Amino acid sequence: MLIIGIAGGTGSGKTTVVRKLKNHFKNEDFVVVPQDSYYKDSSFMTPEQKAANNFDHPNSVDFDLLISDIKKLKSGQSVEQPVYSYITCSRSTTETVHVEPATIIIVEGILIFTNEELRNMFDILIYVDADADDRLGRVIQRDIEERGKTVQQVLKRYQETVKPMHLQFIEPSKRYADIIVPQGGHNTVAISILIATIEKALLTKGE
Repeated sequence: MLIIGIAGGTGSGKTTVVRKLKNHFKNEDFVVVPQDSYYKDSSFMTPEQKAANNFDHPNSVDFDLLISDIKKLKSGQSVEQPVYSYITCSRSTTETVHVEPATIIIVEGILIFTNEELRNMFDILIYVDADADDRLGRVIQRDIEERGKTVQQVLKRYQETVKPMHLQFIEPSKRYADIIVPQGGHNTVAISILIATIEKALLTKGE
């Protein structure tokens, strides 16, 4: 089993990197555990509090549950991954995603390198880097299409939380990375190096 952490700023292209890895390793057991599923439940908050919720601060993530689930997968146990909605800012009380242990486990999220215990569980740490302007463009498109936000709401959140939290927590966590992938999944050379690194690690683990 190989546990890989993929971090990077919001809109950096982490999902594209994960998709390209999954396409390449399609013959392997491959599972993705997104940090986004482990945000703390905010259903008890008022609409105003929900609107001000800071998803870019480490305190917003239920790291205890995420670490517990990764430990279970590592030991060969299946887990029930939470389902979190950005629209309602709540964790489903009736729905989960059943996840079985796999040969390759990808843990993906903006804040996963900020937690030392979780970070130490990764065999390979990957940081997906991108220019701030590129990330902002992707954030605007995603939040409008997937989360029902207006351009004004996205820009306000970017200035008040996304940008300062990126500079305070996410960007500094890049120093823990074994591999940095500039410009996300569009960097074919970096993706090739990443694939070769994973293939070598799988062979080493199998010896």
